[in-house]
Parts: sequence; structure tokens; C-alpha cells
Amino acid sequence: MCGRTSCHLPRDVLTRACAYRDRRGARRLPQWRDPDKYCPSYNKSPQSSSPVLLSRLHFEKDADSSDRIIIPMRWGLVPSWFKESDPSKLQFNTTNCRSDTIMEKQSFKIPLGKGRRCVVLADGFYEWQRCQGTNQRQPYFIYFPQIKTEKPGENNASDSPDDKEKVWDNWRLLTMAGIFDCWEPPGGERLYSYSIITVDSCRSLSDIHNRMPAILDGEEAVSKWLDFGEVATQEALKLIHPIDNITFHPVSSVVNNCRNNTPECLAPADLLVKKEPKASGSSQRMMQWLAKSPKKELPDSPKKDASGLPQWSSQFLQKSPLPTKRGATSSFLDRWLKQEKEDEPVAKRPNS
Repeated sequence: MCGRTSCHLPRDVLTRACAYRDRRGARRLPQWRDPDKYCPSYNKSPQSSSPVLLSRLHFEKDADSSDRIIIPMRWGLVPSWFKESDPSKLQFNTTNCRSDTIMEKQSFKIPLGKGRRCVVLADGFYEWQRCQGTNQRQPYFIYFPQIKTEKPGENNASDSPDDKEKVWDNWRLLTMAGIFDCWEPPGGERLYSYSIITVDSCRSLSDIHNRMPAILDGEEAVSKWLDFGEVATQEALKLIHPIDNITFHPVSSVVNNCRNNTPECLAPADLLVKKEPKASGSSQRMMQWLAKSPKKELPDSPKKDASGLPQWSSQFLQKSPLPTKRGATSSFLDRWLKQEKEDEPVAKRPNS
């Protein structure tokens, strides 16, 4: 399942992170709809507002279905046929939509049949692992492996100078497949809301939880899911399956309370050695990139093992019964959070 996410980037930065190429191959930035409703947060929970990508054709009949917009939507789909005046009176949970029953439940089947497919944007999502023999649960932050992206002009002479403003060379956003709907309460304002599609967990996450979001890995998958004008429903549903290109690390219990909205929510936490999920191969590739990054050796920098990779708590490379120390150069995520804190405004608290 997926019941908590982080999406803390400021609006203009989030826009650049969603740069894409349209059907003609031109580099584009999605335009916003209701931008003032976007509320960045390190700790988003159901019923709060989150940014989603969707085709412009949903709002403009003459638009190209490959063109994209970003719109903040309520997390927890409210069906268009809902008759009450208050969405909190909905008698069933629509935070997630199981892929195996998506065509059985009217709440999801109807909007899916109308092509109301969206991509939910996040830094990553949180999941809790039940600790054996106790009532405690250990939270994890789960996200795409981070690699250095190529900037325009490095190997592509055809890119124009304006493309430099559109390239994203930072954190790769997690792109999750979703379904949305539009509900019009009696005498009230239209409400757009969404549900995240879930699938069986991939092997690397199965020890944490048996379900995971349906993640769209790559620009082609995102484009096909959004382009309901050209890609039929049955063809789009072939994109809904578990993926292994994912990594994760343990975080502190600060994230347990959805009112906590600080970088500490997704910062790596050290754990005492116990039975823990194994990091995926993609996580190891991320570590290899980190190991090659220019850095100064600090007294408390993590020790390297025989493979030459630094021991990092978030990748479960501890080999002693004590938690490893993380130096200032041990985590790309730490450096990213530090830069965000220095350069950008503090995120606002989401509506609960």
C-alpha cells in the first residue's frame, strides 16, 4: 500500500523536475492549474493535497493529448457519483486502488474508462515494517536510485540555449500511476481527487510490506499512462506491475506523526543490526556513483569494505553489531537536504 509520501520541492523547482518532450520532440515544462493550492511537505498523508501530472486534453478539448499540466488534487478519490455534501462521509477508503480489482469497483472502473489517468509526484513514499516479536514498526523512505543526469549541450548540439532552463539535474521524482475523478457537490466547488494504484511488492521491498505503488519507471511509461487520447485503457494497464528499480533507507519515528513536517522525516537513520530487508542491485549502483563523487576524507567518514563502497546505514551495509557512523560525505540525500534547507523556503504544513 502507500499511505504517506514526501513532496517538498517549491513550485518552480517541481516544474523543472517534470520537464518532458512532447509528441514533436520539443522539450517542454508542464503548466500549472490552481498553483496556489500546492502545499509542499515532507510528510503528506491522505486527504491532503498533492501534485499530479495529467494530459491537458482533460481540460482543453483541442489540446494535444501528449501535452501535460500539473494540478494539486486531494489524496483519496471521491467518485463523481457521490451524493453527500461532505467527502469525509465516504464509507470506503480510496487512498489506494488495488490493480487486481481495479475493473471490479465502480469508484475506479468508471474514471478509468473515461481515461482519467494521472501520475502522482513525490520525492518518495514511506512504508512501515512490522518488527517481529514486538508491536513496534520501523519506517522506511523508498525512492528512485539517484544518478547524475546529463545537461543539455554536453552531448546534444541540437538542444537550444533555452533548454538549460528546463533541464533537471537533481533529485529524480518518484512517478506513481494513479486514477482521478471530478466531484461536484451540491452548490459547491469542483473537487479533483485521486487514488494511487498498488501492486504486489517487488522482491527487494517484500520484507517491508507486501504491497507497493505502481511506479512508472521512465519517460516512455509516464507518457503512455498519461496519453489517454492515443493509448487505450487495456494497453495502459500493461504498465501496471512491480518494478525493481527502487531503493530505500530507514528513517526515524518522527515521520509517524503526519503533523511533523521537517527534513528529519526522510533523513537516514542508523539501526542496530537485526533482520532487515536487503538493498536492491539498483541501490548498489547508486552507492558506486557516490563512491566516485569528489569528496574530502573526514575523521568520521564511513569505512570502506573490500568492494570499495562506503558503509551507509540506508543501504544496510553494516557488518558489526553497532550502527555505523555517517560522515558528511556519506549520503547524497543528506547533502541534498542540507542544500534545500539553505537555499529554499521552509515547506508549509499540509492540510490534514
